[in-house]
Amino acid sequence: MSTFGQHFRVTTYGESHCRSVGCIVDGCPPGMELTEEDIQPQMTRRRPGQSNITTPRNEKDRVLIQSGTEFGITLGTPIGMMVMNEDQRPKDYGNSTMDKFPRPSHADWTYLEKYGVKASSGGGRSSARETIGRVAAGAIAEKYLRLAYGVEIVAFTSSIGTMHLFPPTPEHPSPSTNPAFLSLVNTIDRKTVDSHLPVRCPDEAASKKMVDYISDFRDRNDSIGGTVTCVIRNVPSGLGEPCFDKLEAMLAHAMMSIPATKGFEVGSGFGGCEVPGSTHNDPFVSAADVELPSGVAGSGAMRNGQPRPKLTTKTNYSGGIQGGISNGAPIYFRVGFKPAATIGQEQTTATYDGESEGVLAAKGRHDPCVVPRAIPIVEAMAALVVMDAVLAQQARHTAKSLLPPLRQTVESARPAGNGVTEQVKTQ
Repeated sequence: MSTFGQHFRVTTYGESHCRSVGCIVDGCPPGMELTEEDIQPQMTRRRPGQSNITTPRNEKDRVLIQSGTEFGITLGTPIGMMVMNEDQRPKDYGNSTMDKFPRPSHADWTYLEKYGVKASSGGGRSSARETIGRVAAGAIAEKYLRLAYGVEIVAFTSSIGTMHLFPPTPEHPSPSTNPAFLSLVNTIDRKTVDSHLPVRCPDEAASKKMVDYISDFRDRNDSIGGTVTCVIRNVPSGLGEPCFDKLEAMLAHAMMSIPATKGFEVGSGFGGCEVPGSTHNDPFVSAADVELPSGVAGSGAMRNGQPRPKLTTKTNYSGGIQGGISNGAPIYFRVGFKPAATIGQEQTTATYDGESEGVLAAKGRHDPCVVPRAIPIVEAMAALVVMDAVLAQQARHTAKSLLPPLRQTVESARPAGNGVTEQVKTQ
């Protein structure tokens, strides 16, 4: 369906070449200051036409809040947001060849199989144009998380093709063991990421190489994929539901719903499968003995106005999630994006009826690499997942707070030969 979330529910609408795209957000807490200026920065980071290595489609993507606020304050009612499609060119798709042949690796055939009809221009709902609603909704969620908990969400390009910001090595099969990567997890911010436009890789030398790499594919009417790494800092501990709605499962769901995604890994990921458990386990240590990461306000028993957890982990191979529940450490994960399916080269295909073969040279304006523009989309989906988990946990804590307090004591007991050294007794 077109709705994501249980407590902070987002429904997106629109196709790639219809009159407008947008979303409805239901479940936003009332009483928060919110105007278009809070949302537009992320929309601008996502929009096309940003550089010569993105699609030249000229869309300003100006967002308009249509409901759910009054005098710049959220009312708690559904928030409707709309963005007009100003630079539509359905004629790029309306020719007899494209009417007969499904484009290789596009959703033309599968949408026709599912619905019996498909959008005649562009990718319809499968187009990345649909993600505008996600980014708008994510900006709202992110503002609440930042104000309430000091949550910071930053994504960046970590690889393009075979070019990696942190290449895997025998010593560091996963970036999670690389001190340089761990330092980046604690310090990276969006200003630094956007200072390395157009590719958004936070390293000057790597960024220049990636731009040249993408440009080479563009000049050959080809495309290339890559990966995006996302970091979420200052996440409250205890978020995520056991079993099927584990926090990493919901993040995976969110990320794999983004167009062109092909892979997801959290924490040490697949590289972590190559090291022994004695290396991979994250030892617990007293949080009071660990210096707070850069950007975290407060000290002592408080962090960003919230009680600081008593424990933290010495390492963070888990990526801030254990047992499907956040442990308070930074959450980080990586998302893989395939090469854009639309390329200017001629490709073989078959007619929809399967009766004959043919050659198709796609028209239209498309990205030679989708990764740089995917950055704010990944951030938005991360914000939606954390926001939904926060609201679920807030409801649980509020319900518990209305009950009479339990009188419990924890006392040490002498070893009785059965391995039990501590007991919990209810008076």
